Amino acid sequence: MDIGEIKLNDQGLIPCVAQDYADGRVLMLAYMSPESLKKTIETGKACYFSRSRNKFWTKGEESGNFQIVKDIQIDCDMDTILLKVEQKGNCSCHKGYRSCFFKKWGEKGWTVSEDKVIDPSQMYDK
Repeated sequence: MDIGEIKLNDQGLIPCVAQDYADGRVLMLAYMSPESLKKTIETGKACYFSRSRNKFWTKGEESGNFQIVKDIQIDCDMDTILLKVEQKGNCSCHKGYRSCFFKKWGEKGWTVSEDKVIDPSQMYDK
């Protein structure tokens, strides 16, 4: 695949879903720039583009919770990437959960549906 064939949004980015390679759990949604996708392919580590910080970043560069890429796929419209990853540190969420999808809708509204893997201050307050 020519990376140039991917369809970018108005910000020049493409959404990327990170999924656990072993069990299929969706870990997070992030965005990639063409540069971060190329870096991901070159290094084998998931690299993204932070919209809030307006910069390229490698997952785990601050927390130590790297994502080792096992497979890269793209959807039929060429506008969403799927990374199948080995999650190092068993924590993909900056709030300390295994997955960023740790809240579930129910009768009481949104509730936390799993325990934290790590206190975020252990990852970021260095």
